[in-house]
Amino acid sequence: MTDDRPQTRDDRPQIADDDRPPGDHTPVTGDRNHHPGERQGRGAVAGRARKRAIRARMALTGVPYTLAARLLDSPPAEGAGTPACRGRTVYPATGDAHRRLLLDLRERRPFAQRVRDARLAADLPRGRAWHLAERFPPLHDEPGSPPPHEGTGPPHEGSGPLYEGTGPLYDGEGRQDVLALLYAMVAVETPALVPSAGDLAWTAELGEETAVDTACAVLDRAARMLLDEGEHLWRRAGAALAAGRAHPHWRTRDEAERLSRALTLHDPLRRATLPLRGARQILDALLVVADDGHAPGTRVRINAGPYAGVTGTITGARWARDETALGAVWQHGGPPRAYEVHPDRAPVEIVADPAGLLVLARTPVPQEA
Repeated sequence: MTDDRPQTRDDRPQIADDDRPPGDHTPVTGDRNHHPGERQGRGAVAGRARKRAIRARMALTGVPYTLAARLLDSPPAEGAGTPACRGRTVYPATGDAHRRLLLDLRERRPFAQRVRDARLAADLPRGRAWHLAERFPPLHDEPGSPPPHEGTGPPHEGSGPLYEGTGPLYDGEGRQDVLALLYAMVAVETPALVPSAGDLAWTAELGEETAVDTACAVLDRAARMLLDEGEHLWRRAGAALAAGRAHPHWRTRDEAERLSRALTLHDPLRRATLPLRGARQILDALLVVADDGHAPGTRVRINAGPYAGVTGTITGARWARDETALGAVWQHGGPPRAYEVHPDRAPVEIVADPAGLLVLARTPVPQEA
């Protein structure tokens, strides 16, 4: 029985498995660019493999070719981590036993406690400020004890702790009031960024603080960016508190009065003692939760610049912003564009590109029997 159906013609271009020129019947083995009869050395194959590995590392990390080659030729020791332009570190490993205990207790909270904490996080501005200060407790390393071994050789003897010069992180008396001030300023200056109380209350009943973070993402970033204003911050803060004291809602008036008494911004000596650094680090760690990056306290190795090869500690993050004709409009997402790093035992901090940092994998501190 024959098939009387019309036959269709496939005019699509065919890809030949053999890309040799017509009339060339030499066997295809090894490298097609290799001339037949010329013996290919192992060094040439290894060289091409190395170039492919360098290009793969460039695509992975986004660093220049020469830096990718140096990273490939000098790989980190076993247990070291990944480039700082990838991944996320919210709670860095540390030798601070008290901080580890606090974080462990938070991890084991029952659902009822999680709901209470989420409600506190949704209570703007004071409740969220206190919630964040508890969620990211101060980080103090025990004096005289180096951090866990990181594959960079034995610690220098007679130089004190490896964190010398870094100082405590997420710390400072009154950091809750500074955070509350920042949220109050955003509410007065740009009230459209503040979620409605009803939406926050509904979200808090889920018992997930990260859900409240999502609802407050733009607000949190705007509060963090206020800390980059320098001396202009105090002028704007005074105007915001004055507007708050004249607000028609009693809670806003009471909070503005409380912050005015607690911070006394008219006193330059008092302003100099406010823990802006600790509040800044808390907000940096909060933004890392949603936008990736590495929170202050993360240990890194510097791969570029005058401190290349030196280990250090991230002490802050710098976030990108878009400049428009109407002023500065903060981006509503994305990881940090740079990190502030304190090299070990260095007198100053440096600003480093994420592609030039390697996040170190930390091992637990061995406990004495």
